[in-house]
Amino acid sequence: MSMKTSTIRFATALALACALAWPAAAEISADDIARLGRDLTPLGGERAGNAEGTIPEWTGGITKPPAGYQIGEHHPDPYAADQPLFVISAANLDRYRDKLSIGHQRMLETYPKFRLPVYPTRRSASVPQRIYDATRRIAATARLVDDGNGVGGAVIGIPFPIPKNGLEVIWNHLLRYRGETVSCTLGQAAVTRGGAYTMVKYAVDIKLRYSLPDMTEERLGNTMILFKQKVAAPARLAGDLLLVHETMNQAREPRHAWTYNPGQRRVRRAPNIAYDNPGTTSDGLRTADQFDMFNGAVDRYEWQLVGKREMIVPYNAYKLHSDQLSFTDILTPQHVNPAHLRYELHRVWVLEATLKEGARHIYKRRTLYVDEDSWQVLLADLYDNRDQLWRMSEGHVINYYEKPLTWPTLEVHADLQARRYLALGLDNEFPICTFDLEYTSRDFTPASLRRAGRR
Repeated sequence: MSMKTSTIRFATALALACALAWPAAAEISADDIARLGRDLTPLGGERAGNAEGTIPEWTGGITKPPAGYQIGEHHPDPYAADQPLFVISAANLDRYRDKLSIGHQRMLETYPKFRLPVYPTRRSASVPQRIYDATRRIAATARLVDDGNGVGGAVIGIPFPIPKNGLEVIWNHLLRYRGETVSCTLGQAAVTRGGAYTMVKYAVDIKLRYSLPDMTEERLGNTMILFKQKVAAPARLAGDLLLVHETMNQAREPRHAWTYNPGQRRVRRAPNIAYDNPGTTSDGLRTADQFDMFNGAVDRYEWQLVGKREMIVPYNAYKLHSDQLSFTDILTPQHVNPAHLRYELHRVWVLEATLKEGARHIYKRRTLYVDEDSWQVLLADLYDNRDQLWRMSEGHVINYYEKPLTWPTLEVHADLQARRYLALGLDNEFPICTFDLEYTSRDFTPASLRRAGRR
């Protein structure tokens, strides 16, 4: 695999920095829209492969499950026969620096046993045809509103398939397709330096209103996601409940959140479930807005689109997702067991988020790397207020091909200063997520927390 030239387009970065000030409305021509599904993928990625042939052409991604797969099973690896092309370690790091995030470079420099096994690139990302159709339909109408804190003229599809600035890219991530409803049992483990952890088991129910097939902008209003979480273990946390109504424009209307504590048997408003407040049951190893790699309001940062770059990123993590692994197979001291990881060379949008003057957040700067094929954030480098790299995050994605959609099977948030990490989304020993449940609005009310708390 040739790794000769860095593909970051710094030659155009200065021009982009001048040109990418966000517009009040999308300015996309009919000729640009016509490119979707032609030289661009239906979601706006480059259809063609790269010149070296190390990134193939996108030909539709995974469009059907492997033979013999039954819904409800852990997803078998459609690329199980692939072998690593090479493995990056501290010993050969200099050869590959131009294809690695700063966070991955620091991980390799810090942890002698950490490795990046790099496999052939498989452009597996896909979504249902109706999402492609909606993306094309709204491309001419989608616009940033309220200084980029919200999006108008868009529903169901990716709002900015040909982005002109950083805000449009982060909104594509926030509004990407993740199904209509999701029900999961997941694990979260805050792993100490020595490798000890307590598994937090919780059930999650999500209704992604923005993506519902019959959704209109009028019906959507300002509530794009309904989210509910119940902790099942350990016993000291069992019964804790969280409910979130995720608003699209959080500068105009902050997200609504409630918690239920079984000891108090009361539902309380929870305005602190946002920004840099500690993520629930995370032992302080992630912020609320690190869940799903980035979520919530965009108003505290300036978002600069640097350009597009070929990078080695986590992708097609079916081995990590396998029910043949136990949690102890995965969770090793200092970092996740690299024997079960898969990385590939993909094109990503590079996005710099810099804290606005006068704004407060524990992360002064964030560099996000966003998949061109799915608009999923795959990597994040997170800097403290001294502008020193503090943490790095990985989204180990698979295509949940029964829908289909691309989403992390595991998020890993590594604290390079504390030498600890958080693994979020572990499902190897639990039933697989389901995407076909039907929810009513009654299932996501404060009263539903009271009902669930009494059971």
